[in-house]
Amino acid sequence: MIEALSYDFMRNALMAGLLASVICGIMGTLVVVNRIVFLSGGVAHAAYGGIGMAFFFGWPYLLGTLGFSLIAAMIMAAVTLRAKHRADTVIGVIWALGMAIGIILIDLTPGYHVDLMSYLFGSILTVPGRDLWIMGGMGLVIALLVGWYYQDLIAMSYDEEFARVRGVPVVPLYFLLIGLLAVTVVMVIQVVGLILVIALLTIPPFIMEPYARTLKQMMIGASLLGAVFTISGLWLAYAFDLTSGAAIIVVAGGGFFATRACESFRKLLRRGQTAGETVAKKQAQDEDEIEHVATP
Repeated sequence: MIEALSYDFMRNALMAGLLASVICGIMGTLVVVNRIVFLSGGVAHAAYGGIGMAFFFGWPYLLGTLGFSLIAAMIMAAVTLRAKHRADTVIGVIWALGMAIGIILIDLTPGYHVDLMSYLFGSILTVPGRDLWIMGGMGLVIALLVGWYYQDLIAMSYDEEFARVRGVPVVPLYFLLIGLLAVTVVMVIQVVGLILVIALLTIPPFIMEPYARTLKQMMIGASLLGAVFTISGLWLAYAFDLTSGAAIIVVAGGGFFATRACESFRKLLRRGQTAGETVAKKQAQDEDEIEHVATP
């Protein structure tokens, strides 16, 4: 892996992966605690419509994809707030419609058709240096906004009614959250693809949730875990000639199931210890009763 860093594309891939890990660690934490994973999936798949528009009209990738994703995200956010009982249906429709529009527009694009696999499963090895600066700038904006509204986001995430009582502008803040989510999705699509982006957004924060005492600790831990998964996945992809995005998510999935297995094993040990202590107390009580009866 060290010798691979002598190539510019590998250094760019590593930097893109680390930037995506930090951004997903921050935004993924908010996604998990607000329970909007399905909405995140809708935004990610609807973004394919923006990819199709960008190639059909000859727009820059980020411009077309980001614009379409923001519009789709705002529609989903409005529906989620106003008609929660129908939100999953509307999100599913926009999800499918966005992908269909993207595929049709790419089919209608004259000339060579782009490699759809690179957007479905990521193309981290082809991220140019220019996009790294864009990712870094957008990531800084996301971090600053989350830091500025940190206390309000905590209140909204854990108790929406309490946040309203405190005077937190819940509706504008929710739209801001979903808008930042759309920006995150568009950036991370280049790293792991739109199909796998939800895993990178949700797996590290979900693993960290039981061990973090605060939202900030959860964000930092999720970012570090994402970095570990990214570096490990890139090494596997390089060593065994695998698709980099899929390798990153396989490592993340392995980490997820490993932590679940460890947690289950710890619970079994605790139950065993509790049962053993209960039996020991019972035996001690029985012995005391026997001694009390036997004493004249």
